[in-house]
Amino acid sequence: MENKIFIIEDDPTIVTALKNFLNQWGYDCFSPTDFQKIDIEFAEQQPALVLIDISLPYFNGFYWCKAIRAQSEVPIIFLSSAEEQMNQIMAMNMGADDFMAKPFDLNLLLAKIQALLRRSYQYGQAAVTFNFQDYTFTPTENSIKAPDQQASLSLSPNESRILLTLCQHQGQVVAKETIIEALWQSDAFIDNNTLAVNLTRLRKKLTAFGIKDLIQTVKNKGYFISGTEQ
Repeated sequence: MENKIFIIEDDPTIVTALKNFLNQWGYDCFSPTDFQKIDIEFAEQQPALVLIDISLPYFNGFYWCKAIRAQSEVPIIFLSSAEEQMNQIMAMNMGADDFMAKPFDLNLLLAKIQALLRRSYQYGQAAVTFNFQDYTFTPTENSIKAPDQQASLSLSPNESRILLTLCQHQGQVVAKETIIEALWQSDAFIDNNTLAVNLTRLRKKLTAFGIKDLIQTVKNKGYFISGTEQ
């Protein structure tokens, strides 16, 4: 599974170029056989990462991103010629982890894929946990367990990395730039609006799971959490 990539793109030239390039780096790539059953093919193949366009036959990429998110927290990167900021924000709201505008550099895409896979599956890292409000957060599993250890909350790779960064600086205000660097290694490819979307989604998930007011905002400075134990 670790090297399997689902390329959801209807332009055969782009699909072929991506497959040929990524195959050279050891990735097993496949694309939809039926654009009306993308969610079914995803469930059958269980890829490690998804590359998806916005403009697709029958239903757009936003629709399928939401459908995939309903069953998995697999990392998702949008590849689209629709580079307006609203499309990027919409993609993040639907659960995407990154966005690249066409035409894109294949080497930069590869770097993003490799970094996102490392963040998502935490290769080679010890299973450190953090506790807050009687909940247990395990970054290597991208999950939080309830106090009774029965129910669990799955986080996307970006959500998990945000929470990990805050936990590592418990009781301290963490600047937005610090979180951006932890997520994308550089602030050159992301902005404060995209970070805000990810934080909003994370807060909603935490609240729905029973963890209220964990992440606090310090105006013009950043974010912090308190009462976290490692």
